[in-house]
Amino acid sequence: MSESADILVEVRGLEVHFPIKSGIVFDRTVGHVLAVDGVDLSIRRGETYGLVGESGCGKSTLGKAILNLEPPTAGSIVFDGVDIASLKGEELRRERKRFQMVFQDPLSSLDPRQTVESLLVEGLRAHGMDTDKAKTRARLRELMSAVGLPVAALSKYPHEFSGGQRQRVGIARALSVGPDLIVADEPVSALDVSIQAQVINLLQDLQDELGLTYLVVAHDLAVVRHISDRIGVMYLGGLVEESDGAELYDVPLHPYTRALMSAVPVPDPQVEDTREQILLTGDLPSPANPPTGCRFHTRCPWRQETLCDTERPQLRVVEVEGASASHRVACHWAEQIAAGEIQQHEVAPTLVDQGGSGFGVPDVTEPPHQMQAGDAF
Repeated sequence: MSESADILVEVRGLEVHFPIKSGIVFDRTVGHVLAVDGVDLSIRRGETYGLVGESGCGKSTLGKAILNLEPPTAGSIVFDGVDIASLKGEELRRERKRFQMVFQDPLSSLDPRQTVESLLVEGLRAHGMDTDKAKTRARLRELMSAVGLPVAALSKYPHEFSGGQRQRVGIARALSVGPDLIVADEPVSALDVSIQAQVINLLQDLQDELGLTYLVVAHDLAVVRHISDRIGVMYLGGLVEESDGAELYDVPLHPYTRALMSAVPVPDPQVEDTREQILLTGDLPSPANPPTGCRFHTRCPWRQETLCDTERPQLRVVEVEGASASHRVACHWAEQIAAGEIQQHEVAPTLVDQGGSGFGVPDVTEPPHQMQAGDAF
């Protein structure tokens, strides 16, 4: 693929900060939750970009901000040459036909009082695409066929379907207006494993048939590896690593990515017993009061006395064996860690402020207990 001509979405310096209010009579802002804080990424036409990270890292907020469902605090989101972040009102409504979302919970995202037909027609009507009843009916039949549901499903209500079928309805709703980009927020996390495979295969088939572009938000590394062309890893509001899908699993460079990969079980007992396992110490810091410097330095087994706690690293291309020119990592010492020049060391747990604003007394006053063999639940 060529670079600039094939970029559909380009995000630069994106920030989404939520104010923390305090007061009984008059609200005053006492701090901000830095849900997304300085993210740069690009999504190419026709590819699937996977976004992974632990709960609370800001990946869902980033997906919603790209669609302007969460108004950005700062930064730009350029969709096919149009800055989405600057659009409001009717201009934003017209542009929304080109990007849609598949939500995590297929039941709560569908109105239980509407039939499937009503749910699908609602989107068409909002964009003036239901003027011809015959064409609308034909479009509904096409959508049902595309997602593998019978035409009779149009007259049913969401509670009459299984979880996998409801997610297919959600996908049909996203497809109804003919979008170019679909943001899928944990599209299979609420489904059984056997149904997950069906929905993932459906998304891939639709992408091949319709030329769709996906941003898939997930915490299941196996799902992301199967479906993604490129993967970005988020930690505490920022991207810490980005590379091609297969390469990220073969050559993880950021300490946090290495810890994530070491948590994925391997079906071979001999490999499982001998491979590197990284157990992170302490809790995730509060996004209302993130650490200075590298956000991960409070839990990093490779932390150094210089730079880590004073200067926030930027995503950069590193020269490491096995890493391509598109592999970027936000770590001051990525090359030295990969070469073995810096060794792991024990990390002392640090106090985590759970108060929200960063002005309260820390709730964590002792190191968290590590589960040992024989411990009772």
